[in-house]
Amino acid sequence: MQLNLPSYAFRTFQKEGKSLIFDALRHRWVKLTSEEWVRQNFVRYLVEEKHFPASLISVERSLRFNRQDFRADAVVFSTAGRPLLVIECKAPEVAVSQKVFDQIVRYNVEFQVDFLIVTNGLSHYCCKLDKQNQSYDFLREIPDYWEINEII
Repeated sequence: MQLNLPSYAFRTFQKEGKSLIFDALRHRWVKLTSEEWVRQNFVRYLVEEKHFPASLISVERSLRFNRQDFRADAVVFSTAGRPLLVIECKAPEVAVSQKVFDQIVRYNVEFQVDFLIVTNGLSHYCCKLDKQNQSYDFLREIPDYWEINEII
């Protein structure tokens, strides 16, 4: 499926009627769903175009909220190991709605980052949290990794 991202080459194959894609960050083959396709392409975009160090991106990062276990699609860390940014990916056919933003904001109760990104591969939203006013400001574009470190 064509996304609103640059095209990248991935290792894929079929096994027992299922499509798999190699996740270079997790170093394993994973089931290729439409959401996984968005995640793989978006993470690659961050690494290739926005200079995010691959070694500082954690995919499917576990967290606990209200005694329930969840997984953030991706969390980006600073070189000091502090979470900087949380990413929520949805399949292209899933609209980016208030419900999706509510989900990532709940995750941020655990991570306490200053930046959130929501994408369905077609639309990408990046916002910077204004903790003092308990609001967030949408950015025109996703900043380069080093810009985020400068802002914080």
